[in-house]
Amino acid sequence: MNSNLSAALCYESLNNSCPRIVYLLSLRISFYFLFTTIIILTVSGNLLVIFVILLSQNPLPAPTNHMILSLSVAGVLIGGLVLPNSMVRSIETCWYFGQILCEIHTTVDIVLCNTTVWHLTFISVDRYLAIFHPLHYRNLMTNKTGMAMISSSWSLALVFGFVIVISNPQVKIRGDLYKFCEGGCFSLHAREIGVEYSIIFYFIPVCTIITVYSRIFFVAQRHAKVIHSYNKGPKPSAPLTVKNLKATKTLAVVVGTFLFCWTPFFMCNLIDPLIGHSINTLLYESFMWVAYLNAMFNPLIYVLFYSWFRKTARVLLSKLFLQI
Repeated sequence: MNSNLSAALCYESLNNSCPRIVYLLSLRISFYFLFTTIIILTVSGNLLVIFVILLSQNPLPAPTNHMILSLSVAGVLIGGLVLPNSMVRSIETCWYFGQILCEIHTTVDIVLCNTTVWHLTFISVDRYLAIFHPLHYRNLMTNKTGMAMISSSWSLALVFGFVIVISNPQVKIRGDLYKFCEGGCFSLHAREIGVEYSIIFYFIPVCTIITVYSRIFFVAQRHAKVIHSYNKGPKPSAPLTVKNLKATKTLAVVVGTFLFCWTPFFMCNLIDPLIGHSINTLLYESFMWVAYLNAMFNPLIYVLFYSWFRKTARVLLSKLFLQI
C-alpha cells in the first residue's frame, strides 16, 4: 500500500459500507486548501463577470452578453452548490451527507455541467451568424432569439439531468456493484452509463461546436483581408465586423478551454467500459476536477482578452475596496 494512503470503510460499523481511501493528514489539508481556493476563485470570478456585464456599456451584442451572463450564473452555481460537497467526497472518498442530498447534488451537478455545454453550443451559433451574416445579424439574433437559446440550454440540461437520476443507474467499478453501499454517491461517475452519457452530453454538442468554429475561422481569414481594405475608406460596417471577429476569437478560446478541461474525463467514460472498468478511481476524480476548473477559467479569459472588461472590473473592485 502507498505510504500516502490506506484502505478503510466509510462506516466501520456497517457491513454494507463503501470502501474508503484514507489519505495522510498533510495531504488532505493540502487538498482542502487547493480545492477551497478553486471554489473561491470560481464563485468570485463568475460574480465579477455578472456585475461587469450588468453595469458596463460593453461592445458585445446584447444576445451574446445575455448568454455569457447566463453561462456565468451557471459558473457561480457550480462553485457554490456543487464543488463544496464534491471537495469533501473527493478528499474523504466517501459521501456523508445522506442519500437525498446525494440525488440532489448529482442532479444539480449534471444539470449545471450540461447547461454549460449547451450555452457554448448556442454561443458558437451566435458567432456563426455574426461572421457569416454580419449585415443581417441584428435581425437574426434578437434579444428574443437569445433568450430562447438560453431557455433551451437550461431546459435541455434539466431534462437530461433528471432522466439520468430517475433512471437510477447502477454503478460498477472493477466488477463490484456500488449502488447500494453506504457512503457512496457515484451517479455522475457511473461507468455503466458512461458511453451513452458521454456521447449525448459531450461529443455530439462538441462536434457541432468544432464544425461551426472551423467554418468561422476559415471565413474569418477572408473577412480580415476585406476589413483591411475597408479601413482605407469610411465604411460604416467595418468596425462592427472587426468587433465580431475579435469577440469570436475570444469566445473560441472559451470553447477551446472547455475542450481542454472536459475531454480527459469523457474519454475515460468511453474507454473505461472497454477495459473492464479498470481505470483508477483517483485518476477519474482528478479528471473530474480538471473539468470543474473550466468554470474558474472562463472569467480569467475575459480579463485577458477584453480591455473593456478589465477597465470596468478595475473600477468595480476599486470602489468595493474603498467601501471596505
